[in-house]
Amino acid sequence: MTISVIIPTLHEEKTLPGTLAKLRHPAFSEVLVVDGGSRDRTLADVALANPLARVLNAPMGRARQMNAGAAAAKGELLLFLHADTLLPATAAQDITQAMADARIAGGRFDARLVPDRGLLWVVGRMMSWRSRLTGIATGDQAIFVRRKVFEDLGGFPDIPIMEDIAFCRRLKQAGPIAALPSFVLTSGRRWERHGAIKTILLMWWLRLLFYLGVSPDRLQRMYDNAR
Repeated sequence: MTISVIIPTLHEEKTLPGTLAKLRHPAFSEVLVVDGGSRDRTLADVALANPLARVLNAPMGRARQMNAGAAAAKGELLLFLHADTLLPATAAQDITQAMADARIAGGRFDARLVPDRGLLWVVGRMMSWRSRLTGIATGDQAIFVRRKVFEDLGGFPDIPIMEDIAFCRRLKQAGPIAALPSFVLTSGRRWERHGAIKTILLMWWLRLLFYLGVSPDRLQRMYDNAR
């Protein structure tokens, strides 16, 4: 079972090398870095850090970048990985084992934020608990899906925010979702930069409004104005 890893990037020269270093497993048949117009050394670092990585360019926007990567990918499974998220050492085996069950449409990992202490300790565990309860994952949890299922669902919706939530809501209808107990390590920089409590409340508020039908364009403006 081959896995295409798709990493959307924008100004990720500091985090990307470490993320790529975790992808040296034969099951990861290709690594597609889809850049949205970085002006730092993101692309140069890709070439230096991982000769197996293939660089693509796409219009800025995580959904558009991930869809572009999926369109170019050749693997049986698609793994969407944030540039600041580190996979566990057992990731390839964990995914392959879970997807050996043909009924499973896709899945995600549990998550821990770095640094894993204080309120960030709580946030990481709440993120994992919430997704187990609802079947909805965020992009921080390294969502993976069968290629055919992804194509049948039409990929990520072309919206500026909450594309991961919207996609997972549809993915649940395609079949069971694997909730892997192994965890990714994802950067807590957003929470540290803007304040953990403020960021938690903002994301909960935006998610509630999204479920209530507020347009993603309006949510994006609210998110930008709050940062």
